[in-house]
Amino acid sequence: MLALVPNYLEDRLCLNVLANSVENAKDCYEAAEGHVLLGVLSKNYNSDAFAIEAMKKYQEATNNALSVGLGAGDPNQSAMVSRISAKLQPQHVNQVFTGAGTSRALLGQSETIVNALVSPTGKVGYVDIATGPLSSQQQAAEVPVDTAIALLKDMGASSLKYFPMKGLTHKEEYIEVAQACARNDFYLEPTGGIDLSNFEEIVQIAIDAGVQKVIPHVYSSIIDKASGDTRPGDVKQLLGMMKSALVKE
Repeated sequence: MLALVPNYLEDRLCLNVLANSVENAKDCYEAAEGHVLLGVLSKNYNSDAFAIEAMKKYQEATNNALSVGLGAGDPNQSAMVSRISAKLQPQHVNQVFTGAGTSRALLGQSETIVNALVSPTGKVGYVDIATGPLSSQQQAAEVPVDTAIALLKDMGASSLKYFPMKGLTHKEEYIEVAQACARNDFYLEPTGGIDLSNFEEIVQIAIDAGVQKVIPHVYSSIIDKASGDTRPGDVKQLLGMMKSALVKE
């Protein structure tokens, strides 16, 4: 029986990185001492069947530390992610705001983490929830972050995926998002432009705010350009920063 709950560091933090191959996934899993979710993008497969067959190998190699991804936040992958996640029962599912309810319903259980993508608005205390296949083509739907969280709880989502952060460009907005997640008992997943230079501060802000579970995504900045692999050495460094952030709490 594969574990459905991610292996959080001190029940608080779990890294999310991309895996370029099963071997790369195993290397990153070991480098993070198991406190990681390995992202595999649905967009890389031309059918549900191929995606399911391939992703099962990642599950077997990492005790189900699989994060089913959209592919650069592509809302058009939302339905495919829901369908393949229902079959795979991974630990983590990436969704757009409007896809979270479908994923939860098809999973048929409440343990798998289902996130929902919201975007910064330029206004502290507000997020854009128009991130679905059709809604993302319309004018932004800016709502109070507490309302966005309540809507997501209604839909059975677990966490807020805050993207694109562009590193610390939206720092004041991010601080308020973290505080909202803490006061509403909701998880937080910062992503977009996170690298070795800003990772610790981004994580520390969420921990200091009191967020129950934080899943930071670090993607392109730690990928080797030549091989396409996520660098296990960088994953090890990020794990060290996670441990440091929890010590400072």
